Amino acid sequence: MKQKEKKNEMAAEELVNPSSDSLQENEVQLEISQENEDTLKAELEELRKKASDNLECWQRERADFTNYKKRIEREQEALSQNVAANTVKKFLVILDDMERALKLRPNSGDGGAWADGMELVYRKLINLVESCGVSQMPVDEGLFDPNRHEAITHEDSPSHQSGQIIEVVQKGYMIGDRVIRPALVRVAR
Repeated sequence: MKQKEKKNEMAAEELVNPSSDSLQENEVQLEISQENEDTLKAELEELRKKASDNLECWQRERADFTNYKKRIEREQEALSQNVAANTVKKFLVILDDMERALKLRPNSGDGGAWADGMELVYRKLINLVESCGVSQMPVDEGLFDPNRHEAITHEDSPSHQSGQIIEVVQKGYMIGDRVIRPALVRVAR
């Protein structure tokens, strides 16, 4: 116990009256800790820069992936519309034939009942085509639009202006905003 007390007294004496060796040792430790602190600060700054770079790269990759998903969705929608358009195009010829047949329908007798049945089939076919997202182009006799119409004749017509549609010979069909079959029209000169 006496030794312990003696060590404590020596330590207390050193604190009150520090020796020059002890002061030099403390200064060296302070210099080492200052160098260590500078090194740690430099490492911290480097790590912060790396973290910032990694965050920027991650954000760019996330934006690229989001754009990729949107592009794939658009492409799938376009592919779906193409498949529907190609399938429905085959039925449009039948619709045209049925329309022509119904224009000449008999109204009385057994022929009238048969024509009513044909009209019912025609309506079902129209509903089937519309359920695929296909719609008829509005039948207006406005100005000729080469993106939506196909001119089969150019005729002189005193009652129409030049470039105006005289008659729609065959209806046009669209899926969304895309024309799958242009309308066949007669156009005034």
